[in-house]
Amino acid sequence: MPIKLGTKTPMPMLDPVERSRVFREVNQGYDEARARFEAQRCLECEDPDCEKGCPVNVPIQKMAGLIADGRFEDALRAVKAVNALPAVCGRVCPQETQCEKKCHMAKKFKPVGIGFLERFLADWEIANGRLVEELPEPRKEKIAVVGSGPAGLTVAGDLARLGYGVKIFEALHSSGGVLRYGIPEFRLPKKILDFEIDGLRRLGVEIECNVVVGKTISMEEVLKEYDAVFVGTGAGLPNFLNIPGENLTGVYSSNEYLTRVNLMKGYLFPQYDTPVQAGRRTVVCGAGNVAMDSVRSALRLGAEEAVIVYRRTIKEMTARIEEYEHALEEGIKFNWLTTPVRLIGDDRGWLKAVELEKMKLGEPDASGRARPVPTGEKFIMECNTFVIAIGNSPNPLIPMTTQGIKTNKWGGIIVDENGMTSKDKVYAAGDIVTGAATVIEAAGAGKKVAAAIHKRLSGGK
Repeated sequence: MPIKLGTKTPMPMLDPVERSRVFREVNQGYDEARARFEAQRCLECEDPDCEKGCPVNVPIQKMAGLIADGRFEDALRAVKAVNALPAVCGRVCPQETQCEKKCHMAKKFKPVGIGFLERFLADWEIANGRLVEELPEPRKEKIAVVGSGPAGLTVAGDLARLGYGVKIFEALHSSGGVLRYGIPEFRLPKKILDFEIDGLRRLGVEIECNVVVGKTISMEEVLKEYDAVFVGTGAGLPNFLNIPGENLTGVYSSNEYLTRVNLMKGYLFPQYDTPVQAGRRTVVCGAGNVAMDSVRSALRLGAEEAVIVYRRTIKEMTARIEEYEHALEEGIKFNWLTTPVRLIGDDRGWLKAVELEKMKLGEPDASGRARPVPTGEKFIMECNTFVIAIGNSPNPLIPMTTQGIKTNKWGGIIVDENGMTSKDKVYAAGDIVTGAATVIEAAGAGKKVAAAIHKRLSGGK
């Protein structure tokens, strides 16, 4: 089969009409032939810049070469040596702005499908049996990890592979953090997440759910038992618009909306007793990945029409292009340069409409994006459900209940270059430090902290 260097091997997908009403995974994954075909597009560059764009340092060139040769197990071992969550990262990471952006093929053609290849390897393991990983001799030191999101799972996996005893404390009744409550089934099936987490348990990682550090037990109690504590409690505090009507029935933060849909199995209602209002029209405010997850979920929950409103334009949108394109294919409508100014209810307190104002773009603001400026032109859009997806702030619980942990003005925990907080033996990384970011950025930060903890406890060895 001749190799077409300029064309990325297409990802098989569910038909848009079929998938817009079901929660089945949209991307269906490569088979072996497609994976080998795509891997052969790798130029085997002398200086693989793509690897510099990966926050967890996946050996991409080696991975592609081994896949091209049909040596899937060897390729998987190479990836899992540095990435504890390849099945997750291969599905939800923004490769187009990281590793694939730096691919030398991208200078003239489409970049190599690095994310598609990583996902293929993870799916291959699921289909062919889990790899057996050899572990070093157990160490005497014990590590506590608070939170089981991408940063916490990465820290736990890296330190377990070094022989440390690791225990994760998770506040919710099921592990995975934002990977479980925030990302819908059609992007990240929970059976895939469960497979990844089970792999960590096989490494010896203990996970205890329903434990809220700062409430159920204090940080001081944890520090008495463990040699180091990693805090990865994420950015679970929703931001609001602060406009009239936000307390109406039918108005959700994206956190509540997606938690109901995903963690509480609202997408399987009435099999699970978690109703999520859809109504005739659902409007979602925002244009990031969380907004796309929310609006696409609304369509699948039965909304006749699902709409995005965003105060800037598509150029300033922060969602992945793939998610935007999938949304368009499914019939999602977009109102650019539009912002909500008032939510309108009926005499029973139920949402019935949103008042919107047209915007125009002005000079760049602190984010570097053009600042939206009100035009004064307003209009009413009827809707039954309104979801606010404009970002989240760091979880404030541990800093509020633990003496000696300093935070910045946004509520993020302040850390040094090694992820050490202002409290001895306590480290932090991920969204609790940076605010809401991507899964792979949280995992990359977790890797650096795991290395710092090991260096300190092993005396630099």
